[in-house]
Amino acid sequence: MPFRLSRRQLLSGMASLGVITGGPAFGQKRLIIPEGDFAPLPIAIPNFVAGTPSDGEVAVGVTQVITNNLKRSGLFAPIDQAAYIEKVVNIDAAPQFANWKTISAQALVTGRMTRQPDGRLKAEFRLWDVATGQQLTGQQYFTSPEYWRRIAHIISDQIYERLTGEKGYFDSRVVFVDETGAKERRVKKLALMDQDGANVRYLTRGTDLVLTPRFSPSTQEITYMEFGQGDPRVYLYNIETGQREIVGNFPGMSFSPRFSPDGQRIIMSLQQGGNSNLFVMDLRSKSTTRLTDTPAIDTSPSYAPDGTRLCFESDRGGKPQIYVMPATGGSAQRISFGDGTYSTPVWSPRGDYIAFTKQGGGQFSIGIIKPDGSGERILTSGFHNEGPTFAPNGRVLMFFRDPGGSGGPSLFTVDISGRNEQRVPTPGFASDPAWSPLLS
Repeated sequence: MPFRLSRRQLLSGMASLGVITGGPAFGQKRLIIPEGDFAPLPIAIPNFVAGTPSDGEVAVGVTQVITNNLKRSGLFAPIDQAAYIEKVVNIDAAPQFANWKTISAQALVTGRMTRQPDGRLKAEFRLWDVATGQQLTGQQYFTSPEYWRRIAHIISDQIYERLTGEKGYFDSRVVFVDETGAKERRVKKLALMDQDGANVRYLTRGTDLVLTPRFSPSTQEITYMEFGQGDPRVYLYNIETGQREIVGNFPGMSFSPRFSPDGQRIIMSLQQGGNSNLFVMDLRSKSTTRLTDTPAIDTSPSYAPDGTRLCFESDRGGKPQIYVMPATGGSAQRISFGDGTYSTPVWSPRGDYIAFTKQGGGQFSIGIIKPDGSGERILTSGFHNEGPTFAPNGRVLMFFRDPGGSGGPSLFTVDISGRNEQRVPTPGFASDPAWSPLLS
């Protein structure tokens, strides 16, 4: 089975569900998301109706995935099903909205899963504004039964976008370094999972050390570093085919390769003597262009989403700080001026923030700063936090935290407001996450 299907391949049929009640199909309900204190939106998500008795398990499964997605976002408060007054048995009939108002639900999701005669699964859902009785959106999908979790993620994204006005991020994946074994003999494998920790797949066997996996913004392809015998190698890995190719064998040391927004180039840092500089490689011609030429250590480059600028880490001012410069090279502007050191900068897909790791006072913090250097905000601090990566909508950051001692690192998410820190389940220790673009 291929690792990834496009929305067209996954959904062999998609149609909008018509409105049951009178009035416009799309109300104006939007969830306003402030940066300060925030009360999540109460939402009711009763179990999807099973089209046939054999569809009951998948109907409950889809409901649980949607509920967990919305709850983990921190923007929604799914109401306990034990509080429900009404049992939804027919999604083609309008709900009794008074019953949902009584339990303080502001939005209601109803749905149905039905196995078709040809073996496909039909998924239907409707999103309701409880206060007005209006249907806000509704869709139906057809897919192979094994892709029911992806259908649940796609429905979650539809609900999230309709109620917040922002794109969702649930139909996405994360590549990370899976770590097992004793600390001094840690085996590190490249692994892939859904953003909620499900469907973990191992992409390497752990015979060689792997580091810094990164997704292409334009395709389902990964670049990463592998240390075997001799010089480190930078690889491209195609998730759909499972094939990999060497981008290059670099003398000395290479660090943190990342794709350009169009996926046509890889930018990286190459060490030469006591310093390192930024280089960009065209993946078609394999030609390499030098972007910086300083006696300092320039590393961890990341493109702005429009491809015109880079942020990177440099100690040219005496200690590691964040700099921004044109993507073609040239003069660099320092943007970080707080106490401590700044590292691992990464540009948000929305272009509005650059995330970073900050070290100082015995703490490792994850924070964000605007590209002009204003608006610095620390989101979380601890013994050792590192390696932020943005969700495809720029709303959430994932990072890893290592408590030290005999333990190992784990993955966490936090909202860009600093709210809603959550641990991400993984089979063992996990580090160096990178979030994919939306799959659909």
